[in-house]
Amino acid sequence: MNLTMNSKFSTIFWVILLTLTLSACAGKRKQEPVSVTQNAQVMYDEAKRVLDSGLYNRAIELLQAVENRYPFGPMARQVQLDIIYAYYQANNLPQAIANIDRFIRLNPNHPDLDYVYYMRGLTNLKADENAFQSFFGIDQADRDLASTRQAFDDFRILITSYPDSKYSADARIRMQHIRETLARHELLVADYYMRRGAYLAAANRGKYIVEYFRESPQVEQALELMVQGYDRLGLEKLRDDAYEVLKLNFPNNRTRI
Repeated sequence: MNLTMNSKFSTIFWVILLTLTLSACAGKRKQEPVSVTQNAQVMYDEAKRVLDSGLYNRAIELLQAVENRYPFGPMARQVQLDIIYAYYQANNLPQAIANIDRFIRLNPNHPDLDYVYYMRGLTNLKADENAFQSFFGIDQADRDLASTRQAFDDFRILITSYPDSKYSADARIRMQHIRETLARHELLVADYYMRRGAYLAAANRGKYIVEYFRESPQVEQALELMVQGYDRLGLEKLRDDAYEVLKLNFPNNRTRI
């Protein structure tokens, strides 16, 4: 009798144990591992939240962490674009330009290249603006304008290569502003040369303004400088030609020869 009861107890014990084991295995199969894409998305969402809140330096750290951990992930290019924007907003302009140039080099056919060139123009423009702010009371045109000239070229590439881009209209407006700044810069340089007796250099600067900035209000003064410069050099034919253009376009101008 005892043997029979022990045998039944043993059978029940093993049935229960087997049932528990199978249940545990079944439960484990239901738990799917978190995918790489999910991990990358979670990290990116946090970085984007910080970026949108305006904490740009912290956002750069988080975005770079995503890029370093998932360099070939599905959102890798978007992360790189966000890093460019974050560096621009953080006023770390050299790093912004470095990341822009890297993106253009590695993604020559990316659909968002219009945005990248737009950001390149804004970044170069901001570089000179920041430099001017450190010189209180000094006109932008008094300073070197290498970055501003590069910004003009960046915007030109944008509107030429991507005329239908949503950034093209703003780029055209900025190019017009840049033209005026460059024209004033050339006029200041021409006046500098004139006051120091470098009459040919002054006249050449004036000629440059007339040829490349025809719509600028600075053209009238540029022609005046050309007339004065050629007159001081005794170049009567060039002086008379410049004077004729001046009077034709600005009949009320008081310059006399």
